[in-house]
Amino acid sequence: MIFSWTQQTFVRDLFDWFEIYGREHLPWRVDRAPYNVWVSEIMLQQTQVAKVLDYYSRFLEKFPNVSTLAEADEEEVLRLWEGLGYYRRARQLHAAARQIVERFGGVFPSRYEDVLSLPGVGRYTAGAIMSFAYDKHYPILEANTQRLFSRLIALRTPTAASESQKRLWEIAGSFVSRETCDSPRIINTALMDLGSLICTPNAPQCEKCPLQNACEAFKKDLTKQIPVAKKKVFYENRHEIALVIWENAQKKRVCLVRCKDSGRWGGLWDFPRAVVLGDEVDFDFAQNFTKNLVGLALKKVALLQTFRHGVTKYRIFLECFEAFCEDAGDIFEKTPEGECVQWVEVQKLRQFPLSSTGRQIAQILESGLDETSKIC
Repeated sequence: MIFSWTQQTFVRDLFDWFEIYGREHLPWRVDRAPYNVWVSEIMLQQTQVAKVLDYYSRFLEKFPNVSTLAEADEEEVLRLWEGLGYYRRARQLHAAARQIVERFGGVFPSRYEDVLSLPGVGRYTAGAIMSFAYDKHYPILEANTQRLFSRLIALRTPTAASESQKRLWEIAGSFVSRETCDSPRIINTALMDLGSLICTPNAPQCEKCPLQNACEAFKKDLTKQIPVAKKKVFYENRHEIALVIWENAQKKRVCLVRCKDSGRWGGLWDFPRAVVLGDEVDFDFAQNFTKNLVGLALKKVALLQTFRHGVTKYRIFLECFEAFCEDAGDIFEKTPEGECVQWVEVQKLRQFPLSSTGRQIAQILESGLDETSKIC
């Protein structure tokens, strides 16, 4: 027995709490079709519920089933995903939809092994789909339940450690066994909500927790120490430039480059962008970079806008410049690495999936903003 309470008592108290405070209003819980659950689970990976809500509704409106998603162009999927981040998820979702059509006749699989075999689906996501869509007895372990279980057993080792993961998965499995509960869907959902709403990372509301008497961390006054803190992430400062290259003085079309598949924005489009190793950006730097990447020689370069943003381990200072080219006919069809290069009308930029800063630059161009405070 893992807890001081019996599992039956645990389940009953969890049910009672969930009936009052659970978030059954969330759209993927209202309509638990396997396709809907799958889309929501992929979107929720490393992303908060509040941000996912709008994206989820728009995505299902555009792609209401596996077939419509499979038939879509990848860029169309990425455009709808734009701003949600971690774009590899969207590409894997699209690839998985095509596999479902090819392997399962367009019907979302109901076997755990088949679900797990899909691109972008790991142990947690497969278990979540089986539990939430089919009410099958499969455990889940994500950030909220991981924190909850760690406190319940006063786990004193990092949760990412292999032994910790093994133990936490065992605990997760004990809650949704056939002997423990009749509805693993409700138990898993209640555990996630309890972790999200009550057993929060900072200042958990232990006085409101239905499992307070079973929690070893609470008994030992260790809720601030558990889970054991991760190693501090050290962010690397990075200087980048992006170039808005106009085809001519009429300022109707700009140069876009498709990001390589292996990059951080694989499959998206962006303005030509480079990492700056020194402190200053001069005309020669911009000229050489542009010539090598897309084949264009530049006339003059002027600062348009600056941005500060974060991507994974980097804190990026981005300078966006605008420039005119000597001869638009010299533009490469592809970059030296084989990525597409294209002239795009400003009003059509909204049709292309762009990085977050790329979209901000596009909006500046669409609004007609023209700041030229610095000439290189």
